Amino acid sequence: MIFIPLILAHLLGDFLLQPNSWVADKERKKAGSVYLYLHILLHAVLAFVFLWNIELWWIAVIIGVSHFLIDWAKMNFQNAKTKRTWFFVDQLLHVLVIGGLSMLYFPYFRWDDFFNSESLKLITAVVFLTVPSSIFIKILISIWTPVTVEHSKLQTESLVNAGKYIGILERLLVFVFILVDHWEGVGFMIAAKSVFRFSDLAEAKQRKLTEYVLIGTLLSFGIAVLTGILVKI
Repeated sequence: MIFIPLILAHLLGDFLLQPNSWVADKERKKAGSVYLYLHILLHAVLAFVFLWNIELWWIAVIIGVSHFLIDWAKMNFQNAKTKRTWFFVDQLLHVLVIGGLSMLYFPYFRWDDFFNSESLKLITAVVFLTVPSSIFIKILISIWTPVTVEHSKLQTESLVNAGKYIGILERLLVFVFILVDHWEGVGFMIAAKSVFRFSDLAEAKQRKLTEYVLIGTLLSFGIAVLTGILVKI
């Protein structure tokens, strides 16, 4: 299996062995930066070293060439507003190239080996615990949504959609803890959220708001726990 060694080589080349000065010079000079070509050479060498097979030299070459093309596109098309988006697109494309090369190296690759009933059940559960669960919880507790000055103030002082993403992350973490049979992790998550969340609510001095957040929290954890149990059955 060459996927893991190539991913390791990519992580080393793109993050650990690439100084910030190289990144800044590439963004400023683009294709005219000498560090761009050093970066590409580094990736090709790392890929070859981790594969450690002279017959697979062509994979190292493809890694280097594809990395150049992807990085060139990123440097020329990104701007201040799209920089974050291009970072994730860049990393996704690199992983797709590595995945494609891994499948070429294994001619007996079959999608059935990965997308069987168990993996599809796991993927479905993960997807359900993200946005669908957030919408479900939001609709379910909307009848109790408190409309107060204190609530509006808390909303404006918080990050945009922070509650939504915190809920998604906590459900995924609870789901993972259940899959690996570490229920104590679930208890730790509940305790940690109680400390941080309800200390803020104490300042608001609104009983309805506290009860509203408590219902949402218990629903979020309950959905994650139930989903984890169903997947393990």
